[in-house]
Amino acid sequence: MGHHHDHSPILQDPKRRRRASIILWALLAPVGIVALVMVIVLWPQGNYDRFALNNPMATGEGVSMSTGSVTRTEVEICPSSEGLDEFGGQELECPVTYVMPAQGGAEIQLEVPPETLSSREVKAGDVVRYLDLSQVSSEGVPYVFVDFVRTTPMLLLAIAYGLVVVLVAGWRGARAVVGLVGGVTFMMAFMIPALLEGQNPILVALVGSTVIMFGALYFAHGLNAKTSTALLGTLFGLGVTAWLAVWLTDAAALTGATDEHAMTLSTVAPQVSLTGLLICGLLIGGMGVLNDVTITQSATVWELAEAAPHATARDLFFKGMRIGRDHIASTVYTIAFAYAGAALPILAIAALSDQSFGNTLTTGSMAEEVIRILIGSIGLVLAIPVTTLIAVLVVKATGTGGAHGVRTARSGRRVAQPTVANHSHDNVE
Repeated sequence: MGHHHDHSPILQDPKRRRRASIILWALLAPVGIVALVMVIVLWPQGNYDRFALNNPMATGEGVSMSTGSVTRTEVEICPSSEGLDEFGGQELECPVTYVMPAQGGAEIQLEVPPETLSSREVKAGDVVRYLDLSQVSSEGVPYVFVDFVRTTPMLLLAIAYGLVVVLVAGWRGARAVVGLVGGVTFMMAFMIPALLEGQNPILVALVGSTVIMFGALYFAHGLNAKTSTALLGTLFGLGVTAWLAVWLTDAAALTGATDEHAMTLSTVAPQVSLTGLLICGLLIGGMGVLNDVTITQSATVWELAEAAPHATARDLFFKGMRIGRDHIASTVYTIAFAYAGAALPILAIAALSDQSFGNTLTTGSMAEEVIRILIGSIGLVLAIPVTTLIAVLVVKATGTGGAHGVRTARSGRRVAQPTVANHSHDNVE
């Protein structure tokens, strides 16, 4: 007996296939149309003031932000303490970093903060950003260290990521990367400016997430019933996540004002609702994980139907859910540990303090992270059975088993199959 694996096609009956597609599009098209209309209605006009966030002293005449390359670091008298001995003080020694300005000229001296040096020493070749105060006053420190310039390593990492995805996942991986870039571009062009103009953050989050999911899923996975099924499950999960986020933000008295970035935003853009921004962040954060589990679950049901074309809808659902339960467990771990990793400094501070772990978890910043994990996990867990059920219904509606072109166990007759029977997976999905 040979090892030929006969892939029984699942989209056997063209009439049923068309019927299933019509049903799916009847559900999805109104959602997509409403989302596009809302994007047009909410599209930002740029009616908000900009300010130099990375240069808080830019309003001072003669002050500029510059970059340069580090040439060396020497331990010598700190520029900030030079001449203090003339006034009864004491000159101190510290690591002094010499930088060659990008615009040319002589080397300058920078004092890098001790907390930065304790994490990573400044090396020759590093590119740094600094504040140039030399034209303002001859007194005091003329140059102030601001940050490292990380453009090159981050760009190289992004290129490496794209290459790895394309090499492993092929054309579909390339489409996924393009979809990701498109989604981020849409966020920056629509969602962020709309929030800065004071638009309803929940509406902006729902509309933006819906449009991104329509574009990303269909572009990466193709315009087919399997993708439409996953999209329906994703939209259901987003709806659950949005409802829970709105309810819990009020019930748990979450303010969103728990870090310096939020406080800066509330100062420079008072029209932005920090709680609304928190809800928006919850939806965007859950979007990617939901997309992952729903497309996988939809594909699982399709593969099960191909492997067992005679399986009943009930069997398909429970077999799909057995795989889905494993997916739930692993993905919940993923979400929880991802957020725990981001919150490590807070956990470390809690370990040093004398308050109980329970009290730490209910403080503002930690409570936001915990609720983010729980809301995202609930939306994800509920999306899996819903997606599985929709996938089973669609698979059965398109026609499978003996009555639709596969040899029946009882009669042994073979009903004529359409030519699509021998196509690849991509053609029948």
